[in-house]
Amino acid sequence: MKKLLVVIDYQKDFVDGALGFKKAETLEEGIYNKVKSYLDRGDKVVFTYDTHFENYLETREGRNLPIPHCIINSEGHDLYGRLKEFKGVKNTFHYQKRSFGIDPSTMLKITEEVGNDIEEIELVGVVSNICVISNAVTFQSQYVESTIVVDASLCASFDPCLHEEALDVLESLQAKVINRGERL
Repeated sequence: MKKLLVVIDYQKDFVDGALGFKKAETLEEGIYNKVKSYLDRGDKVVFTYDTHFENYLETREGRNLPIPHCIINSEGHDLYGRLKEFKGVKNTFHYQKRSFGIDPSTMLKITEEVGNDIEEIELVGVVSNICVISNAVTFQSQYVESTIVVDASLCASFDPCLHEEALDVLESLQAKVINRGERL
């Protein structure tokens, strides 16, 4: 079975930077081990990067969330902790995104690079109720016959209630939510 792991925005600014929160810090080892297991099996891993520019505060998102974060070429834009070890590694693909979800042209690039015959797509990362859910919908729209899996124990939100509500919505969208409640 062809599987793809998608690591959503596990970047310094979301862990211990501008928008960091304690729960995000607890995910590092589990995400690292999951990435390693996928790569050891020969599967592919996509890393998404929330990406903003110096004019962030002038954007729609910046006006609604006036906290500059994940500014390109900044320390906060980089992957967090040990996940940096996966830069440039075979079968890893790194994509910048300027919104909560991956835009259509980047999604087309992903399908060209990782293939469109993926049977299962697993998502981990942050923030559950914003970028994780947005990207689950995006991948589900592109890979309509693939099973979408969300590892709840390797996703987090700054708000535990919104995390749980996002998992409820993901299940209602026919995503398979695994390991729910293990890290509450």
